[in-house]
Amino acid sequence: MSRLWSNYTAASHRVMFLPGALLTVLAMLWWLLDLESRRAGGAGLGDLPGPALHVWWMLYGFFPFFIFGFLFTAAPNWLNGPAIPRRAYVASGVLMALGALLVLAGLVVPGLALHLAGWSVAVWALFRTLTGAPPQDKVHPAIVTAAAALGGVGDAVFLVWAGADFPDALRMAEAIGVWGFLVPTFLAVCHRMIPWFTSRIVPNYVMVRPYGPLWGVLAGCLVHGALEVMERRELLWLVDLPMAVTVFWFATRWGVARGAQQVRLLSMLHIGFLWLGLSLLLYSLDSLARYGGLAWNAGHAPLHALGIGYFSSMLIGMASRVSLGHSGRKLEADATIWGLFWLVQGVALLRLLPDLLPGLPTLLISLAGGLWLLAFGVWAGKFAPTYWRPRVDGKPG
Repeated sequence: MSRLWSNYTAASHRVMFLPGALLTVLAMLWWLLDLESRRAGGAGLGDLPGPALHVWWMLYGFFPFFIFGFLFTAAPNWLNGPAIPRRAYVASGVLMALGALLVLAGLVVPGLALHLAGWSVAVWALFRTLTGAPPQDKVHPAIVTAAAALGGVGDAVFLVWAGADFPDALRMAEAIGVWGFLVPTFLAVCHRMIPWFTSRIVPNYVMVRPYGPLWGVLAGCLVHGALEVMERRELLWLVDLPMAVTVFWFATRWGVARGAQQVRLLSMLHIGFLWLGLSLLLYSLDSLARYGGLAWNAGHAPLHALGIGYFSSMLIGMASRVSLGHSGRKLEADATIWGLFWLVQGVALLRLLPDLLPGLPTLLISLAGGLWLLAFGVWAGKFAPTYWRPRVDGKPG
């Protein structure tokens, strides 16, 4: 047992990715069972509304494990600064995992409190690394640290809603989770890593990473979130259209046409990034329809294009890369990883259809959830053992 614990805690990504992989499957299984219970006329699986807890699981429940696991590994390298101490990443991972398990067991308020405590430890560790690094360009590490702090605020707001049933807090927690935490984090990582990875593979490639457009999209995210909280969705197109144009401009300048034809791990990042632009475009069309008084709306399609299409695609690409490289394996996506990536693309499209074409049966939602379980269940089965086993190359970490 001590050997397993030693292997598991040897690197920060191990401590975070293992519970993240398991919770990705358990959270969707919980949601599908809750959904079927309510369809059958039941009250769902818990005291709190199932859709609200589904929001928490998708925004705060499992993505942060992969985000912190990646940032604990990448941020010190970006900064050439102090590594995240073992006591910090172990405390953070254990507290967040125990909190999530309590939520899953129905002890929502104590679980959320424990989860928030672990989140706070993670943010403080990132902040210490940021401030302890030598003077240099710290834009990307600063953005992801600030986004993680905002995510902690959103997690706390959700705790307030769960404990005090303050109605506006749920809408605020969702807006902060999406537009203050997840989109800024994924965008900053893409802005730094996609051009860099592409430059390592594509010949005669020129890296384009201007900060001006990045700051513009980040500001647009905050405005979008504020408009969501104020329930002024008819005005979202004013920020979402410019953001969509900027995202597609980034994709073009980063060489999506060439990058998507290269090795699979790089192709995943280029293809996955396009979902961010598509999501913003769907948000814009929905907003313009509301602004013009039309009967049509996009429903939850823009949000699922963002969550399943963008976040989940990038998760498969980035987490697979970290898991392969830091277990001593070749940075090559085999047929299984490549197939799972494309399965996630299919899940995203399938989940969008009932909202964009209301005549379709809602059973497609459950089908999409089942395919999600298949995709991430296979992914977890493939990589989970690498988190408690030593590296295959015999190196530490």
